[in-house]
Amino acid sequence: MIAGLNLFSIRNNIQTEASFLDTAIKLKAAGYSYMQFSGAEFDSERIARVSKESGMPVYLTHVPFDRIVSDTEKLMEEHSLFGCKNIGLGMLMPDIIFDEARCKCELEKLERAAETMSKNGFTFFYHHHQFEFSRWNGGERPIDFIIKELPHIHFIADTYWLQYGGVNVAEFIPRLAGRAGCAHLKDYKIEFREKENGQKEFMPRFAPLGEGNMNFKEIVDALKAAGTQYYFVEQDDAVEYADPMAEVMRSIEYIKKEL
Repeated sequence: MIAGLNLFSIRNNIQTEASFLDTAIKLKAAGYSYMQFSGAEFDSERIARVSKESGMPVYLTHVPFDRIVSDTEKLMEEHSLFGCKNIGLGMLMPDIIFDEARCKCELEKLERAAETMSKNGFTFFYHHHQFEFSRWNGGERPIDFIIKELPHIHFIADTYWLQYGGVNVAEFIPRLAGRAGCAHLKDYKIEFREKENGQKEFMPRFAPLGEGNMNFKEIVDALKAAGTQYYFVEQDDAVEYADPMAEVMRSIEYIKKEL
């Protein structure tokens, strides 16, 4: 199985063109095959240069909501510079999710932009978190509204946030069939922490693949059956470690050995 990396995981390593290029070259040498651009200023010309020089294609991005809904045509032109047909939104803010009327309004804006992209050979990808699995006034969930009512919106199926959202990951993925061309592979572990006030607690935390509790063989089989093409490792907190690159290298080694 080949896989890529969501660069958000090592965002501190891509803030300049030189560091971005150096990082891309190292990722390729380690066994990563492609990238998602996220975590630094979206500069399409810089991305194109780095992608070409490193030989590492960019198959997905995260870009701002306002650009997606208000500058759709230009955004597609910019993505064409580096051969990327998948345009993503990293997050719809939680305060919007909580307000049913406002949330539906904003999601419908995304649907219109997604339809425009579809007509031009692009695909819009929505990156969900756990809060799309909450219920509006005890009723409908945002994730269900998107699936049922907004057919041009595709999903970045994120294994960690599906787990956090309280669903069985492998069982839920078939609901996204045909609309989950990209996925985030992210492990989920329970870790003991002590807060500043001395209170002790057990909390979920991101982890390199294979070091948490997720059954990735089962999950990847479900993703393949749902039509996933691009698998991006993501470890949101890798930048908090002394060697972020070492964190994401553990994941690609797991993939090469186990998947």
